[in-house]
Amino acid sequence: MKIAVLFGGTSEERDVSLASGGQILQALRSAGHEALALDTSRGWLSPPEVEALLAAKVDPFPPDQTALAAMQNQALAIANAPGLKSVDVVMLALHGGSGEDGTVQAFLQMLGLPYTGSGHRGSAVAMDKDMAKHLLRAAGVPTPEWLMAPTDAERVAKALGFPAVVKPNKQGSSVGLTIVRDPALLDAAIAEAARFDDEVMIECFIAGRELTVGILDGQALAVGEIRPRRAEIFDYASKYQVGGAEEIFPAPLSGKLTREVQHLGLRAHRALKLGSYSRIDFRLAEDGRIYCLEANTLPGMTATSLLPQSAAAVGIGFPELCERICRLALKHTVNPRPFPHA
Repeated sequence: MKIAVLFGGTSEERDVSLASGGQILQALRSAGHEALALDTSRGWLSPPEVEALLAAKVDPFPPDQTALAAMQNQALAIANAPGLKSVDVVMLALHGGSGEDGTVQAFLQMLGLPYTGSGHRGSAVAMDKDMAKHLLRAAGVPTPEWLMAPTDAERVAKALGFPAVVKPNKQGSSVGLTIVRDPALLDAAIAEAARFDDEVMIECFIAGRELTVGILDGQALAVGEIRPRRAEIFDYASKYQVGGAEEIFPAPLSGKLTREVQHLGLRAHRALKLGSYSRIDFRLAEDGRIYCLEANTLPGMTATSLLPQSAAAVGIGFPELCERICRLALKHTVNPRPFPHA
């Protein structure tokens, strides 16, 4: 297949997207495909630029917002990328922002290009945590209680209790997230989250174990457990720095609990009308109850990211996972192009 690997974007997760894009390129090329690098703000990358991409690391902190804002005017350089319509499929390696909220998906759909992941509607719904939680609850998937700002400490204490989690409503990678223990610090946490989104969620903090499960082609993969080493939660640095967390696949759970997480993961995936793959995150509370935190429509895609680890634990290697995701995009396109052979 001829595959355009689309990455970059102008969200706070740009560095993560670059890491995903670089490793996907290597994986698809190792599987014998013609994989081309396409940055949303720079267009097609030359071979030397690809080499630099492959050597790049994710910094401990998200990119500076001023630097991201400077890229906004070139955020859709892909619109004029020569030869884009000649590719068989676009492999999305975008995270956060317009790359994961359905904007890019709608653009590619208008161009008639098959692309990986969820459609524009499912992407938009999953990115909006408030809307997603309403749909999860309607589908019988437990999720922590929440409020939306504006609110005050008295109302939070009554409805949710402290500690509470304050986070942007439409962000990923725990950017702008704070655990508030002291009610006096609530307003500052809301202000911090508001730097990254015009809507802020305050959510009940669930003490317990962090779990995740990958979904691929209608099947739940292995359940994993994440044990942060540097912070109380799986924050940005814990996610992307070496030694930031211990990630165990499969998770040390009973068969019954494993099946329950997988069942809830599939139910959440379907409730949000997601596409061929996703990753669903949970908390296992100290009383044994399971709560869905969120769905990731374009989860991290380096070989050591959580979804690839979930797949590897059931025997699906990283190059095979990337290839299967691309083939599923072609399979589920309404008017697919002739299916190329490997």
